[in-house]
Amino acid sequence: MIRNLIFDVGDVLVEYRWFEMLTRDYGLSEAEAKRIGGEMFDNEIWVQGLDGGRLSLEEAIHQYELKYPDDVDVMGWFLRNGEQMAVKRPEVWDKVAALKEKGYKIYLLSNYSEELFHVHTKGAKFLDVLDGGVVSYQVHALKPDREIYEILLEKYSLKAEECLFFDDRMDNVEGAKKAGIQAIQVTSREMLNETLDKMLTK
Repeated sequence: MIRNLIFDVGDVLVEYRWFEMLTRDYGLSEAEAKRIGGEMFDNEIWVQGLDGGRLSLEEAIHQYELKYPDDVDVMGWFLRNGEQMAVKRPEVWDKVAALKEKGYKIYLLSNYSEELFHVHTKGAKFLDVLDGGVVSYQVHALKPDREIYEILLEKYSLKAEECLFFDDRMDNVEGAKKAGIQAIQVTSREMLNETLDKMLTK
């Protein structure tokens, strides 16, 4: 029986508009935006440094400057204006709150840097209904590694078989399953809303 719902944040509880930031807001071409995004996100500076809680934003910008000196202006602008990246999903938050009232325990499990986590979740109502959570920067561990799932389970004395995890990335979904947690890949905002609605009507 599922008693605990575990949610990722990015592209689950909040929506990311990183591509629109780089194209519409900054003025890059689509090709340039994809290249810059790849350089930033598919990089140990972002993964182990920022999400792993080992670098501050300014330290990361300095590391990017050393590696990509021609692109550091846009990267610095992007990281220093993180509030423009996150889009609220209030109807999802309302459903999460309703599931809490229905008796489910609500947890977070997300890969995030400290600064961007606080910027992207500022004023988010889902924070008010949480029973707990683990964010990667806090524990220096990352999805999809088994360690971070087990940290969450142990911290709150949760049974893996009583948990259902929602994440937009298949590798993170598979990581949860390897830890014994049931998991669903969130492929769209609409799909998530439909899934939560079905749970509310059970």
